[in-house]
Formats: sequence, C-alpha cells, structure tokens
Amino acid sequence: MKLLFVGTNPENTGAASHFVALAQAMVEAGHQVTAVVYPDGLIWQGLARSGIRRYQSQFRNVFDLRGYVAVFKAARQLKPDWLVGNFGKEYWPLILIGRLLRIPVALFRHRTPAMKRLSARLVPRLAQRFLAVSEHARQAYLDRGIPGHLVRVLYNPVDTELCRPDPRGRSEILRSLGLDEETIVLGYTGRMHNGKGIFPLFEAATAAMAEQPRLHCLWLGDGPDARTLRERAAADPTADRHHFLGWIHDVQPYYSAMSMLAFPSIATETFGRVSVEAQAAGVPVLCSDIGGIPETLEAGVTGLLLPPGNVAAWRDAILKLCDPSLRMSMGAAAREYVQKHFSTLVIASQFLQILTSD
Repeated sequence: MKLLFVGTNPENTGAASHFVALAQAMVEAGHQVTAVVYPDGLIWQGLARSGIRRYQSQFRNVFDLRGYVAVFKAARQLKPDWLVGNFGKEYWPLILIGRLLRIPVALFRHRTPAMKRLSARLVPRLAQRFLAVSEHARQAYLDRGIPGHLVRVLYNPVDTELCRPDPRGRSEILRSLGLDEETIVLGYTGRMHNGKGIFPLFEAATAAMAEQPRLHCLWLGDGPDARTLRERAAADPTADRHHFLGWIHDVQPYYSAMSMLAFPSIATETFGRVSVEAQAAGVPVLCSDIGGIPETLEAGVTGLLLPPGNVAAWRDAILKLCDPSLRMSMGAAAREYVQKHFSTLVIASQFLQILTSD
C-alpha cells in the first residue's frame, strides 16, 4: 500500500512522535510511505532515520496556499492509496485535496477538547477514516453526538527494539549521576507543569525517601513550572537525591536507568506514550487513573493505577515498588504486554485492517 503522510506541525509534541512511529511502523510492515512535513523539525529528523522520502512544506493555518500546493503536487505525483493526517489545521486541506484527486483520507485526533462545532460535526463524516488514539478520546466524540461507527481507535505504536532493557546503559547512566547499582530510581519524563502532577509526585517521593534511603528521583523534561520544582527540591533535605537533567531529546536510553516510572497527571490525558515506552524497556509504571492513561498498562500486573494527586497513595505505591522482586515480575510482564498490544508490527497490522475494512 502507498501512503502519503502529511504532518507540517513544527512542534515537538506527542502527536509528532505518533506521526513518526506510525510512519516507521508502516515501512517496517512493507508499505511505501512518503511524507510532507515541516523541515528540520522532530518529524523531519525522525523520518530521516527510516529513509522515508520527505517533501518540505507547512500549513500555518487552514488557508495557507503553500501547504495546499505542496500536498497536491506530491499526491498527484505519487498517486497514494491514502492520505494520512495528524494535525487539526491540516484536516480541511486534506479532505479537500482528497476529494479533488479521489484519494481517501485518514485523520487522527489526539486531543479530547472538541474542535469548533462545525468541524467536530463534519470532519469525522467527510474523512473516510477518523481515528482517536484511545477509547477515552473516542468516547469524547461520541458524547458530542458523533456516530460510533465513524470513530475508530488506533493506539500509539512503540518500537520495542529502541525501547528495551539495557543493563549496560543503566550502569553508565547511574555512574554519570554518581549513583551505584543498588540505587532505586523513580523516573519522570515529560513537560513540567502543574497539570502533569509533578508537585504531588515530588511530595510523595520525598515522603517515600524518608523511609527508603536508597530511593532517588530522576527528572527529565522542562516546562513552565520546572524552575519552581527545582527550587522546591533544592530547599528540601532530600535535595541531593533529586536529579534534574532538563529536556532530553532521545529519552529512550534513560528508561533502563529507572526502577519505576511515574505518570502522575492530575489533568486529563488522551493517552500516555511514555508509560508504554517505559514498559517496553521492562520498567513497571505508576500511573494516574485519569483519561486515557489506564489504557496504557495492565493494572496490578505491569504497574499500578493511582488516584490523581493523592500524595499518600503515591507514597505508598512508590514504597511498594521498592521491592525488587515485585519490580522484576512487573517489569517482565510489562515488556510482554507492550509487545502484544503496542509494538510497531501489531499497530501497523491494525492500521492496515482499519484502512481496508468496509
């Protein structure tokens, strides 16, 4: 199958990571993928590693004629079987170009907040396939009156060869942090703002540290509340046990350095890609029971689901996963779970089935 992916958003978002992973998954499954993308952004660089042919362009908004011209030329030249879009400002251009060239369109929606009323009503009906990235996100559209048969679900694929246990890498990272092999590392990676639950996580972690002297926190990421979090950590007696590395572009090697990963959001999340990536690396997860996050793990088997913002519950869960035998069993189950539900070949097969089914 020939697919033309269109993703001209320059931002480094979860939707961008999904775009790259899905395009790579389809290539690995033997399909021909070409892409129209923003030059030099995360998507451009990610696709370069897969040898996917790329055209440069950008939709600054739905009326940007340069984007229309680039996609139209690429589609007319390549004659793809499907146009695949990932970002809201490209929905209407792809629907229009698809109609003009008689090419079906598949559109992904990564956010649960509704589109403008007219778009929310028409886009799922005019696109030949409209896909949410979780059952939680799908339900948000059904609640807006969109018929269920128009909204399908396809989860984010994860490269289980890229995200995998790496004992040697773990040792090197721990050494670089001045930590020994017996250290228990609670990891966080992502945007640092209040809605991500970083402050309740900090309180829970410091409370757990009072009972577990080998516990340290590894903070990866940046954002509007990063400075405040750093200041709170610096003023705490456990300051030397909080390690801030800032924004890490290639976060995958760091999963192996973690004993457990926390996904502590207190605001609704559509999905939870880092939860899946960590489990692929054999790391059990602690996740907030909110939004689409519960769909990323098998609660009680590959990790624990916890009430968002409940410091006492999170402290107890952190201490529970300080048990090495429990971490080992959950970590092994976690990787197997991801390979079965989120690996690139599994998701590519499901996407193909969605595109070819009536």
